[in-house]
Amino acid sequence: FVPSSSGRTFETFNPATEEKIADVSEAVNADIDAAVAAARAAFDGPWRTMSAEDRGKLIYRLAELIEENIDELAALEALDNGKPCSVAKAADLGLVVKTLRYYAGWPDKIHGSVIPVSGPYLCYTKAEPVGVCAQIIPWNFPLLMMAWKLGPALAAGNTIVLKPAEQTPLSALRVGELIVEAGFPKGVVNI
Repeated sequence: FVPSSSGRTFETFNPATEEKIADVSEAVNADIDAAVAAARAAFDGPWRTMSAEDRGKLIYRLAELIEENIDELAALEALDNGKPCSVAKAADLGLVVKTLRYYAGWPDKIHGSVIPVSGPYLCYTKAEPVGVCAQIIPWNFPLLMMAWKLGPALAAGNTIVLKPAEQTPLSALRVGELIVEAGFPKGVVNI
């Protein structure tokens, strides 16, 4: 995690009480460029050479950490979004964990195929990651939308620059800490 290169921050508020929750670093163009460069370096380096099995294990580990921290994440979703903590925990975060576990099973199942053709030719498809993916998350289901974007992109071997909604950044930032704790290589996910 790095502060904004400009030093700028923005305030985030609890929509239920309109009370200020925190100041959050505000990314400027230089910060976005640095995040994309970090994602590209991770894509060209450790992430690309990591086995599909190990990528799947990391995604699964992230799901486990989210489940272990479900109460804290539900509280952050409630503060950020204004929804009841019980809804965030039972509906949103339960689906986040299930989604990430589902995508954790993908990495070693993404293959190309051989296409039959006549003559002395070999025709095949090869599934390859596209590289750095930009992901913009809305305010209404922040962690669920994040899981729906992170899971398939990571499973396919891509790296990510993710922008959470200004109204609901806190839960995404906490998941960023869990991504580090899970052991993802530096630069694979940039928030």
